[in-house]
Amino acid sequence: MKVVRTEGALRDALTPHRRADHSIGFVPTMGALHEGHLSLLRAARLECDVVVVSIFVNPLQFGPREDLAAYPRSEERDLHLAEGAGTDIVFAPTTEEMYPAGTSTMVTAADVALPLEGEARPGHFDGVATVVAKLFNQVQPHKAYFGQKDAQQVAVIQAMVRDLSIPVEVVVCPTVREPDGLAMSSRNAYLSSEERERATVLWRALEAGHAALSEGAAQEVAEKVMEDVVESETGVVLGYARAVDPTTFGPSDGTSPILLVIAARVGSTRLIDNLPVSEA
Repeated sequence: MKVVRTEGALRDALTPHRRADHSIGFVPTMGALHEGHLSLLRAARLECDVVVVSIFVNPLQFGPREDLAAYPRSEERDLHLAEGAGTDIVFAPTTEEMYPAGTSTMVTAADVALPLEGEARPGHFDGVATVVAKLFNQVQPHKAYFGQKDAQQVAVIQAMVRDLSIPVEVVVCPTVREPDGLAMSSRNAYLSSEERERATVLWRALEAGHAALSEGAAQEVAEKVMEDVVESETGVVLGYARAVDPTTFGPSDGTSPILLVIAARVGSTRLIDNLPVSEA
């Protein structure tokens, strides 16, 4: 496994693969790798000739009151895990490498970025779109792998790829969960043992909402069911619990698939999760 830290070194590492017409699979991450990330790397390993992972904590997607300085960083561990999952190249640039002095161009995310997480974290998805667009240009992958857990982020990236004619296939892989249903996330490291137990309420709420829809309840009723489950748990503050169209993240029109989405603050940690529902 090769670790590179500059765009030039990345280009040099990938040149032989391009000349050999190898397929390139790419997994962008902010490090603090867990089984969810590793599942993406394994999927890329199965489908592509060469696997690239980026490890970069992107400052553009953190708000002024968010946890950039405290975001978990564990490069030595990350490199060990990435190698074990079959990674060929790790791109681990500095902030100065990604955003040299004088950098001023940003990507404005599509309308799908406006509701829900867009309301809660203004500017977040512009930061995501900007760094992913830059990484796509640097790596030039054939396929890029993302987790279903960050469903709105995936929708933003899919819209960006479509609207900017970026020649990459976005592959969405299932959410990886702990045995008790909690979606794996780097931010789970912030949770105390008591908070970790309370955090399972997000999954319980999603399951309850899904059950309500399966029994013929209206979307608004399913949303209320999810809200009630979350609000019954002490130490958890609901952000939103909604049934949305998975493409627009607005209300479902009743004919398209439905995605149940939820966000809540457990102690000081904000968590998100979602559950697809096949049909309205």
